[in-house]
Amino acid sequence: MPAPDDLTAASTPGPDAPTAPAVSVIVPVHNTLRYLDRCLGSVFAQTLDQRRIEVIAVDDGSTDGSAERLAELARRHPGLTVLRQDASGGAGRPRNTGLDHARGDYVFFLDSDDRLGPEALERLTRMADRCGSDVVCGRIVGAEGRAAPVDLRTTSDRVSVFDSPVYWSLAAYKLFRRSFLETHRLRFVEGRLLGEDLPFGSAALLRAKVVSVVADHDCYHLHGRDDDSNASRQDTDWCDYLDYIGTVLDGVAAEVPPGAERDKLMIRHFHGEILMPFGAAYLARDPAGRQRMAAAARPLVERYGTDRVRAALPPGLRLRAHCLRAGLDDALDAVVEADTARQPGPPHLGDDGRVYAGYPLFRDPRHALPDACYDLTDRVVVRQRLIRRRWAGGVLHLRGTAALPPLAADTVEIQLRRGGTVHHVPAHCSDGAWHAAVDPATAADGEPLTDGTWGLKVVVTAHGAAGAAGPALRREAWLVPEEGADEEEFAPRIVGRGPAGPSVAALFLSHPHGHLHLDLDREGDRRPLGADLHGTATRGRFQRAALTAHLTLPGCPADADLTLILRDATRTVALRTTVERGAGDHRTVRSLLRRGPRGTWRVALRVTAGALCQELPVRAADGHTPLTLTVPGTPRPPR
Repeated sequence: MPAPDDLTAASTPGPDAPTAPAVSVIVPVHNTLRYLDRCLGSVFAQTLDQRRIEVIAVDDGSTDGSAERLAELARRHPGLTVLRQDASGGAGRPRNTGLDHARGDYVFFLDSDDRLGPEALERLTRMADRCGSDVVCGRIVGAEGRAAPVDLRTTSDRVSVFDSPVYWSLAAYKLFRRSFLETHRLRFVEGRLLGEDLPFGSAALLRAKVVSVVADHDCYHLHGRDDDSNASRQDTDWCDYLDYIGTVLDGVAAEVPPGAERDKLMIRHFHGEILMPFGAAYLARDPAGRQRMAAAARPLVERYGTDRVRAALPPGLRLRAHCLRAGLDDALDAVVEADTARQPGPPHLGDDGRVYAGYPLFRDPRHALPDACYDLTDRVVVRQRLIRRRWAGGVLHLRGTAALPPLAADTVEIQLRRGGTVHHVPAHCSDGAWHAAVDPATAADGEPLTDGTWGLKVVVTAHGAAGAAGPALRREAWLVPEEGADEEEFAPRIVGRGPAGPSVAALFLSHPHGHLHLDLDREGDRRPLGADLHGTATRGRFQRAALTAHLTLPGCPADADLTLILRDATRTVALRTTVERGAGDHRTVRSLLRRGPRGTWRVALRVTAGALCQELPVRAADGHTPLTLTVPGTPRPPR
């Protein structure tokens, strides 16, 4: 079947299609036959009602059979419209063509070698409807060698482009309110293979009244091509590209006045566009070609590379920016070569206590490269994992890893923090991991820990070449257990504290960050023991009542007293109780009531361990209803 003529629809919406679909999915296509079924199949599999989806595929002069395949798919899917035009040299024109034909309340731009998550359109449009969003950014995940441009982790009804990661992805694959695009006359740059979406994306995010984020679903799967033919990987006239980027940044500057907010945006552009070409593509040029690239980038660095922007860049990019601005071509070559070969030297801790990246020419008297270009002190943070936490004999044993990349970690300790009080517990390192034992009886510098909630931090120290006698870099971080760790260790338990007496100890995670905390409570009120305490009350021969209860009681001392009691509004009766110890920390307690005071009683278990005394309500077998016992007959004291 021949391909349709220019801008001729191969299919029109069926008679049952709504007059105004909820969303128009616009798919630019150029020689992507091998990916079309995966791409469009992900649209046809959406959980959003297909009658509310309009798909517009614009074939941009394909020569690999894409047009014929699109026509075939259109015959089977009435919601698919296929348009054809001559090759335009980039995704900009086919996207604009699709936008001109779109009828949906919203539009979504889907590249023909990528795919949607199954619930993407339903979740994105629901968010936009509820929040009045002009732009909704969905979570992007990389596949087949392509990395996601930004990691969106938090779903938000409204975000600021200056204080969230959304501006770090200016690519087209988002949901846009179509009336918003028309009001601002937003269209893509045509005829460019790379960066055609930058002016569109930046203007949309900066002009939108409401930008929302859907991060709890993988909305967009960004695929690499096995033939390495993604547009972002093609050879480019980098001087022309940098001149074009200058116009993009001028557009951003027209939207945002000079100052901290503009600088936040420019930091992203220095990472993503201005300094990106100065890698393998730069080294592939001859000296004259390198000079032309540097000359094209220099005005951008001078115009937009403020002190705040340069200070926010990592040392490798900071050095590039400085060399470009200062015209230090030889130094620029050395920095790019070290990065491209992945051979920067090891960082070091200077005599001034600052950490400096191991790039070449550091403090070389022949090159005017300031120390500040190499400084990465503020970027050194603890990278840690809490692998294991385990109670044994009333002592909390912690095991994990901690490092200060790119430095070596020389010492590790655990901090216990409560208000302004800090106690230090040394950790012992071996086989790449650390181990610390937190004993509530001695953790306060040899004394018992006081009652209260204690936060736990790991503190890592690195020393320079002079060892402990020289400067040191010290960093700390809250301990955060790995997901899926053993939840049994969070159960409240009895621990000894030496002369301070026993206490109820419970581990818990703070909200929302998940930092590990230890709660010590002598009264046991905040996190009571016996969360699983349940029992039964039965009546046998001669109307004798039998009470049986089960619970897990971690850390319970062997000499602790467990007594079943009966309570009503005014009275408390202690019963003769037998205790059976099962596997682990499991206890079964029983009492046989031959005679007793008349009435209806609530059943509880009294746990006494030294000065610690707790009365725990016994629940019925359903785990919710309080267990009660009704005693008929003449009231007599129990025996």
